[in-house]
Amino acid sequence: MIPLVYDQVNGWGKDDEFFLTLLKKINVKTIADLGCGTGRLTTHFAKAGYQITAIDPNEEAIEYAKNKQHSSEVTWIVGDSTNLQTNTYETVIMTANVAQVFLTEESWEKVVADAFRALKQGGHFIFDTRNPLAKVWEEWEKDTTPDLATDLLNGEPLEIWTQYEGLVNDVFTFYETVKRKHTGEVMIHEKMQLKFRTQETIYESLKRAGFSQVQVYGDWEFNQETSKNKSFIFHSIK
Repeated sequence: MIPLVYDQVNGWGKDDEFFLTLLKKINVKTIADLGCGTGRLTTHFAKAGYQITAIDPNEEAIEYAKNKQHSSEVTWIVGDSTNLQTNTYETVIMTANVAQVFLTEESWEKVVADAFRALKQGGHFIFDTRNPLAKVWEEWEKDTTPDLATDLLNGEPLEIWTQYEGLVNDVFTFYETVKRKHTGEVMIHEKMQLKFRTQETIYESLKRAGFSQVQVYGDWEFNQETSKNKSFIFHSIK
C-alpha cells in the first residue's frame, strides 16, 4: 500500500457497504480494525458510532488517517496484531484483503491466534480474501495502463504504474511505481506481495485457533460462497 495515492485509486464499493451492513447485523459496539491503512473505511465505522481501535504497521498511513473527518473518535496505533488487547473487543475486522499480506503460515497463524485472544467470548472475527481458483491476477496482468492520481500538496498529476512478476508458491509479486506525469520523475517504487490461500486452508486455521462457528460469504452478498466467487468473506465466532 502506498498511502500517498491509496485513497484516490480505491473508491467506495460493494465491499465497504457489505462490511457496514454486516457490523450492523451482528449488533456490536467495540471494534479493532486490524490493518486499517489510511483509515479509508475506519472513519466510516467511527461515523456509524462504533468504538474503534485501529492498528497498522505503516506509520505514514496512520498519519494520513489521523487527518480525516471523525479520526479523533478513533484510537490509532502504529503496530500489528500483537498490540491487540486480550479479551477486549466484540469484533476484530480486517478489510481490503489485508489477510493476504501475511506471506508465511507462521505469520498467518499468529494473526488468527491474536484475533482469537483479543475477542470477548461470542466475539466476531471478520475478514475478506480473494479466491485463488478465480485467478484474478490474470486479469491484473492484462491491464498495462497507469492509474491516475494527484499530489495533494501541489495538485500535480501523478501516474501509478504496475509491473507484474507473477505467482510463485501461491505468492503473487508485483511492483508499484508512482511518477510525476509531466516529468516522469519516480517518487515511489515499492514491491508488493500477496498470499493466495485456499478456502480450506483458511477454514482449518480458524478452527485450530478455537473459533467454533465459521460462515463464508461470496462476492459481497449474504449468500454461501461457491468455488466460482472471486472473493470470500469469513465470519468466525469465538
